[in-house]
Amino acid sequence: MSSLSDIGTIKAIMQRHGFSFSKGLGQNFLVNPSVCPRMAEMGGANADSGVLEIGPGIGVLTAELARRAKKVVAIELDDRLIPVLDETLAGFSNVNVIHGDALRLDLAGIINDNFADCRNVAVCANLPYYITSPIIMALLESRLPVSSVTVMVQKEAADRICAPVGSRESGALTVAINYYSQPRMLFRVSPGSFMPPPKVTSAVIRMDILPEPEYDVGDEEIFFAMIKAGFSQRRKTLANSLTSGGFLSKEQAATALADADIPPNSRIESLSMDKLAELSVAIQKLCKN
Repeated sequence: MSSLSDIGTIKAIMQRHGFSFSKGLGQNFLVNPSVCPRMAEMGGANADSGVLEIGPGIGVLTAELARRAKKVVAIELDDRLIPVLDETLAGFSNVNVIHGDALRLDLAGIINDNFADCRNVAVCANLPYYITSPIIMALLESRLPVSSVTVMVQKEAADRICAPVGSRESGALTVAINYYSQPRMLFRVSPGSFMPPPKVTSAVIRMDILPEPEYDVGDEEIFFAMIKAGFSQRRKTLANSLTSGGFLSKEQAATALADADIPPNSRIESLSMDKLAELSVAIQKLCKN
């Protein structure tokens, strides 16, 4: 078969299967032949690894992963693409395509069933941009037995994810991702690399999963509730943002900030991971008393 990144090949496949792009599913197929090989190599695909892919499309990245990895499992939501993938990936015996919603499937069970003979497992995916945050957080929060997550996202989201915690560019997602992993920017991808071209520049990022979180935040549920409350009104002082949503009373917020040695007029975006962890523990001690 001709290259899956060739526009003529893609159009022929689409016509043969009566397929048309779905805006609702955020479908943009890669046509830049250099992107997927680079992404597969930097995403941890090697002869000993298993790779979980989410949203394979017509299989451009899947094929590159299959050429390098021991086994690839690709999860595709759009049932119209299943016969397309049967055709485009017919030459690979190490690929298993699963039809379903990655946010609803038992990913831990899928990994256990498919990658038992692999030394390690990585996630590598060109994510639909409308579910970038939910997918990334689902992968991290479920603590899947994976070593890294490499995804293509909007550059704006990539900048936010990879921003230093405590900088103006950081947000709740930045904090959560830095709690579970070490994120880094790999490379940018122009709109012209896709068919149809999106209106935004994209970027590939890699998150290396931490065996254990580096920060003691106490109860994780309370820590993330604090993060959500603080960033929901990030332009307010931290004392106000923690109280306006009913997360803490004014007295509790003032005491917790003092106990963590944080000035009451600080904003949450200015706090390092160390300080956020200290504040979380201070809040929990306060609530127990």
